[in-house]
Amino acid sequence: MLSLGLRRGELLGLAWEDVDLQQAEVLIAWKVQRVDHQLLRRHTKTPSSDAPLPLPEIAVRALERHRVEEARRRLAAGDMWGDCGLVFTTRLGEPVDPRNFHRDFKLKAAKAGVPVVPIHSTRRTCASLLVALDVHPSVAMAVLRHSRIALTMEIYSQVSSTSTRDALRRLGSEFAAD
Repeated sequence: MLSLGLRRGELLGLAWEDVDLQQAEVLIAWKVQRVDHQLLRRHTKTPSSDAPLPLPEIAVRALERHRVEEARRRLAAGDMWGDCGLVFTTRLGEPVDPRNFHRDFKLKAAKAGVPVVPIHSTRRTCASLLVALDVHPSVAMAVLRHSRIALTMEIYSQVSSTSTRDALRRLGSEFAAD
């Protein structure tokens, strides 16, 4: 979620068929959401949300470990395994309810000793990190799968005062050099 700025539903809707660990790429085109007391896997809301993204090495390694763990759970579950094809499932291979994911997210954050933040904050954190790394807004727009550049620019306009001071110091140095 953090390295790609995924929405919770996008993470939960990710299927193994959309993950290419050899090419280090993932296709984000689906989401899981609760509708009328049922979990449904649906297309993401806009075509710009559907995008293949390169996977950072840390995500590739985590998904490789996760696949091994899933195989272990599949064997343990035997005939009870649901085999929904999703990357993130319950211990019986069924889709994860977004509310349960939210609860588990908070528990794991607390157990890890890190601040418990709303899940959507991981998306904002990804955007903030892209800003801090001086990633061009159009690239950040592609990573975050925003439908409009204005949305991305809103994030980019909220840079820290430290970044602003640094940028103005560098600009001042350029003027002084002339």
